[in-house]
Amino acid sequence: MLPYVYRVTKYDPADRDQHGHYVGVEPATSDHGRVETAYLQAIAAFAEESGVDQLAVREPQIDGFCHFGLEPPVDGYGLTDVFPAGLTGFHDGALVPMAAGLELVRAMLRDNGAWCRLEAEGAFTVHVGWDQYLYIGSSRPCEAALARTRSLGLFPKRLHASPYDFAPDGPQHVQRPADADFWARLHWTVSAHRATFLEETYAANASRWHRLTRDNIEAVRSQLAPRAQLAVWPDLLTDVDAAMGSLPEDGLMEILWEDEDGRIASMVVDETQFEAATSQITSARAAGVVSLATDERHPLFTAVLPDSDGVLRARWQTEPTPSDRDWAFLKTLRRGQVVTGTVTTIASFGVTFVNIGGFTAMVNIPELSWRPINHPSDVVSVGQEITAEVLDVDMVRERVPLSLRAMQEDPWPQVAQRIGQVVTGPVTKIVPFGIFVRIEDREDGFQGLVHTSELNESSEKGIEVGDALTVKIIEVDTARRRIALSHAQARTTRPQGGSKDGSA
Repeated sequence: MLPYVYRVTKYDPADRDQHGHYVGVEPATSDHGRVETAYLQAIAAFAEESGVDQLAVREPQIDGFCHFGLEPPVDGYGLTDVFPAGLTGFHDGALVPMAAGLELVRAMLRDNGAWCRLEAEGAFTVHVGWDQYLYIGSSRPCEAALARTRSLGLFPKRLHASPYDFAPDGPQHVQRPADADFWARLHWTVSAHRATFLEETYAANASRWHRLTRDNIEAVRSQLAPRAQLAVWPDLLTDVDAAMGSLPEDGLMEILWEDEDGRIASMVVDETQFEAATSQITSARAAGVVSLATDERHPLFTAVLPDSDGVLRARWQTEPTPSDRDWAFLKTLRRGQVVTGTVTTIASFGVTFVNIGGFTAMVNIPELSWRPINHPSDVVSVGQEITAEVLDVDMVRERVPLSLRAMQEDPWPQVAQRIGQVVTGPVTKIVPFGIFVRIEDREDGFQGLVHTSELNESSEKGIEVGDALTVKIIEVDTARRRIALSHAQARTTRPQGGSKDGSA
């Protein structure tokens, strides 16, 4: 916040009643003449004394859908001479020389339909308020500019702050940057045919739509306006009648359609224009309807373009999507982190889903336990609180695999110490290349393979599942989690100890 802030008006303080309301004769619109020129000259005087010769456009917006001003709307919102290349030049962070900045102020004083904050960071600001109130901030006291302003017939008054200083609209949330993770996710999403449209908003109420394919994403990316807000949307409906049938009874809506030549167009309409809009796009290939109400807009995910140095300076205020909230949470996680969550679902295909901080992570069967299990329900149950380790954070697919067994002591080194032991255990499975025998007296006990070459020829044909078989542990591969057993060698080796599992 700058230390010197002044409200500059054409309204004489002497012409106010006891409540502070202006009762003079000055109109609340621009005179397009002497008073307007005086405003611009005052700004120029403050800028010169502040050492500023260019300004940055911040939070640009246009009255593209409704006009609430006191003067008639103007084609191009008064920006045609300032941004001759088109409205996309009116974007957050756009630098304009002081002369162009003054023309922007003129357009705002005339209520042509465009508005923005003008700033030179840490040095100077200009805000145009309702009813011809001007707010100028500076890092310097600007005594000469104050004198000049008074001589122009205007009335400056020092304030603590401008009422038009930027302030968040609601609870602050982490805005998602369009960084490498974002573009990787966009490529993945388009490849999965989950989205084909990118909405580029370069000023409030001003946007462009881009059809995305696997091959053109980088080309579209290179054309985006700096600091634009991006929203990724699902495909349009090829059933145009069904798309138009989703129009509500009333409200301000944006209709998108693809014409026969593959061009994308859009228009903003209200309930009085729905019928005309529907008849206008009868020949379209595909169409879609998007609400302009923030709480009714549901893109897949959003982001904001950072500056070339990677810093996110745009201050867009939007309602985050579920994917955006997941992204913000994933940014707090790291591989190896220990988290606590609640089991929400055990899927039929064996994956266990766990709620951690509102995000759904997953545990695959091998990560539930070091020991063999038949089903996740052998280890966990729905509603159970568990503690697990984060194995990975996939920002592209927005997936977080967890491991319960990482929180448990690895029993395999102890199993490796049993090489040479002779134990008796049940046969659990018979396969063409041998049989499996459980070597521990517990339902989730480890099993080893007796290869056919290690079976006694006389007993090989008579073995069935459930039979007790005496075997010798001849190898433990802790890396591959495999145990090799021998029945033939067990017949020539005296059993160690007397217990079934070979323990002393």
